[in-house]
Amino acid sequence: MVNESPVRGGGTTTPPHILPNEVETDAAKRMAAGPPTVPASSDIIGDVVGDFGIWQLRTILIIFLCKIPAAWFMACIIFTGPELYPGSEFTCDTSYLDSGGNSSYIVSENQCYVMDGATGSSSECEQFTYESSFDSLIMQFNLVCLRDIFVAWTQYWHLFGVLVGGVMGTKMMLGISPRSTYCVGAVAQIVCGVVTGYARDFSLHCAFRCLSAVCCAIMFTAGQAIFADITAGMHRIGAIILYDTFWSIGVILLPGLSSFFNSWSLIYVGITFPTVMLIVLLYWTPDSPRWLLRHAVDRVSIDNVEEIIREGAAINDRTFKIPPDFRQQLEQLSERLKAQPPPAPWRELWQGKRAKTHMVAAHLALAFFVINFMGMLLNIRSFGRDYLVPNTIAMGFSEIIGCFLALHFALKHNKWKWQCAGVFNILAGILGCMGWIFTSADSMDADLKVTLWMIIATIPKAAVSCAQSMILACMNELMPANKKQLYVFSVVTWARVWLLSAPFFNVLRKIDTAMSLTSYCVFSILGGICTCLLLTPRTSVAPVVPAVEPSDKKEQSPLNAPVWTIESDVNNTRL
Repeated sequence: MVNESPVRGGGTTTPPHILPNEVETDAAKRMAAGPPTVPASSDIIGDVVGDFGIWQLRTILIIFLCKIPAAWFMACIIFTGPELYPGSEFTCDTSYLDSGGNSSYIVSENQCYVMDGATGSSSECEQFTYESSFDSLIMQFNLVCLRDIFVAWTQYWHLFGVLVGGVMGTKMMLGISPRSTYCVGAVAQIVCGVVTGYARDFSLHCAFRCLSAVCCAIMFTAGQAIFADITAGMHRIGAIILYDTFWSIGVILLPGLSSFFNSWSLIYVGITFPTVMLIVLLYWTPDSPRWLLRHAVDRVSIDNVEEIIREGAAINDRTFKIPPDFRQQLEQLSERLKAQPPPAPWRELWQGKRAKTHMVAAHLALAFFVINFMGMLLNIRSFGRDYLVPNTIAMGFSEIIGCFLALHFALKHNKWKWQCAGVFNILAGILGCMGWIFTSADSMDADLKVTLWMIIATIPKAAVSCAQSMILACMNELMPANKKQLYVFSVVTWARVWLLSAPFFNVLRKIDTAMSLTSYCVFSILGGICTCLLLTPRTSVAPVVPAVEPSDKKEQSPLNAPVWTIESDVNNTRL
């Protein structure tokens, strides 16, 4: 070590073997050289713009907005197809049967069946008279007597569109940039949404509702690819976890938006045109820089990426991080991205330590949770039409609480985050099954009974939201780098296939209100058990330090010792 003697004013003198003019010359050289050159093997994009900053925050908030219309298109059936009360809001019109005027017909109490008083034969009513101030989808297509089945059917086509849209968005981004894919989905959603609202044929309505869902899925799939590319580390995981909070905000806003319209067609128009604002906001939304580098064909592509990164560095106040050979390093990064080996085939996902456990557990867990997540929201119709607005808002807030719980587990209990989320779902599912205790209590006050229903429904809802968002954000930690992308795609696609069954579980409410809720809570318990089986692999990583032999044991820093850590280079961009 060099001994430096103190001087007046608290400074230090120059070591005797170094001349003062040599120190000044070295300092001048360092100032003239500018920022240090970043090694070619590092990630120049992350080094310049940082893991997270104002630029990333602005982009994330803009992209998060696409979840709001996606939630509206999924949950709008709650308000476009509300239950109608027989006798007071609709009656069977027997005029189409009484051609001679001599026959007497008896209509059933639920107004769905007509019995001929002369012959005793019974048939379904085919014509109704409505006395409701709201022109609902049920009235438009005469679905009052088959409402539960046909509502589940139209919801099935929406969820099928989400499945197709996720796959289509992923495949589109093989040749089209995420920002362009997002724009295509937004424009197509506006067209399909309007047609869905004004379709006067039920089959046509279902078809365009499916196409609208395809467009929504394309938008939020491409949007996630963008913000996952410009963030890193825990900031990226936090952004993906909180992605669904804007879905929940959309659920909360839906009752207020629906209250402005007296027709189901106008509701569809109302939930469609806010997407125009998302197209305008694309002006402030960057494209995925690594995608552009991976598909760069000429100097113009590199110029575009350089412009994006320089803008991000300027907004984040990190222009001093831009090295002199910035352009050259972008070109080198582009070549490395193009030279990356293809992802591992699907069969290799089953190979490795705990690979089979992680494959089975993650596929089953997310399937249970997405069925629960969508189905429990639609199931609030079981608690009565008069309580739709407060119950919808309560469900939205419980989803937000669940997302922040997932973020808390990921940040504060990272080692055991899967077990925390799993146990939470098991306990919440057991609580939700207790609805059988008071389901037959007819003497109980109606408001109190609905309150109890919502208490035992919102807690499992929060637990499901917690586990689902955590799996979507962190499941790629379970696989090596070359298997992450295909693993995420496989798990999400599998879950969305099973999601198609979610609307039909609500039909169980015809048996008992507790029956449909219990079915979802059983899924919550099973999903919690599968989540507990997940365990993020730990790897021993020794930091790279200069090879200098310490002269004294006191100089050895504990920071140089090997530590247990999690691989931070996550690539969760293909949902």
